[in-house]
Amino acid sequence: MTQRIRKAVFPVAGLGTRFLPATKAMPKEMLTLVDRPLIQHAVDEARAAGIEQFIFVTSRGKGALEDHFDNNYDLKRTLETRGKNAALELLKTTEMDSGQLFFTRQKDPLGLGHAVWCARHLVGDEPFAVLLADDVVLCEKPCLKQMIEAYDEIGGNMVAVVDVPRDQTNRYGILDVASDDGRLAKIRGLVEKPAPEKAPSTLSIIGRYILQPEIFRELESKQVGAGGEIQLTDAMSRLIGRQPFHGLRYKGTRYDCGDKVGFIAANVAFALAHKEISSAVREALKDIIA
Repeated sequence: MTQRIRKAVFPVAGLGTRFLPATKAMPKEMLTLVDRPLIQHAVDEARAAGIEQFIFVTSRGKGALEDHFDNNYDLKRTLETRGKNAALELLKTTEMDSGQLFFTRQKDPLGLGHAVWCARHLVGDEPFAVLLADDVVLCEKPCLKQMIEAYDEIGGNMVAVVDVPRDQTNRYGILDVASDDGRLAKIRGLVEKPAPEKAPSTLSIIGRYILQPEIFRELESKQVGAGGEIQLTDAMSRLIGRQPFHGLRYKGTRYDCGDKVGFIAANVAFALAHKEISSAVREALKDIIA
């Protein structure tokens, strides 16, 4: 029987240099995707998957993330006085109960693996999820919920995967696949950012993981990998063979919001899926393209 996934780690310590000057004084995770910041999209996805505790790995200048999920009593009183009930309901989606939200610092930018390792004491000895706010998935059933349903079937470790063009394998962690039924791929190896001619497949990991707590022991060694950083993929690779690893082909479309073009595309896609503004956005796009 699998142990339930209760906790999720959100590595949010990055500087967001690709979006300067917008991110000079604002965390990149607070960039707005239609009407919600990227971090709230990730948190909402985790909530919908049954996550109960939310662990943010932050760095200096990320206070806005904490404030976003806190109560804003002055704003509430103003909205109540003005009878803005719809806006008050929206505010509720940003609030966390006491004891649900935790913060820890990544003092030095040493890579994703190091960021996850920084959460080890808050996660403890239980399986957990990792969500990267830069990766946003538009789908009917939230991506992490799809993963947890698959995890409940087979247990072990799991990553969300998507096929990428072979000439782009050097941008991603790529799976070496032992078997594949079209939905779940059994993993026998992982390679971080391989050259296209050396890539064992074109199945790429996106920013969604379910990991067993033994990953922390592998990260403890702080082995440096691609880009001179401590790579989560490398630590996962060292566990393969000792624990089950699978890649799930989720149903949905992933947008890389760490990239300007991907961020703009995501805004268009999510706006077209927004029930209140989709028709108006569609007409506006027709005018712009014309």
